[in-house]
Amino acid sequence: MIYFTSDLHLGHQGIITMQDRPFNDVEEMNRVLIRNYNAFVHKEDTVYILGDMCHHLTIEQANELIGKMNGKKILIRGNHDKKYDENLFDEISDFKTVSLNGIYFVLMHYPMLSWPKKDSGSIQLHGHIHADMDYNQKNREEGILRYDVGVDANQYCPVSVQQIVGFFKN
Repeated sequence: MIYFTSDLHLGHQGIITMQDRPFNDVEEMNRVLIRNYNAFVHKEDTVYILGDMCHHLTIEQANELIGKMNGKKILIRGNHDKKYDENLFDEISDFKTVSLNGIYFVLMHYPMLSWPKKDSGSIQLHGHIHADMDYNQKNREEGILRYDVGVDANQYCPVSVQQIVGFFKN
């Protein structure tokens, strides 16, 4: 199975109030986000993490938390990502395109107004803006194939490629 997520901000106490996340403290947030992630992503799965995995942690603390996360991890760096242990990832880049289930996906931490093959039905996946699901629904209503995979827009869980494709088919 293939999943996408972004903007976990593990270790970032301030994100709880800034985004009105339903956690009492950063330890609870870290625990719940990793638990939710691992409930979906299994060892053999691939997950594209579109940036901002951790914030306000030492590299050692960040690597320890990332090491608890299942699956083959591909990181598309965000503005808060540091130099994590590269052995924790199958790949690290700033931008990536992939064809999955016959659909072309453009992956970047930041949302784009235009992207490769936009006029041919490609879907741009991003994070960064900490939107809620209304943002994704508005894009769909307006015929814009752009989706925020961030945890704030997806009930603090990763989303599968099938969920995203199904979302745009409705």
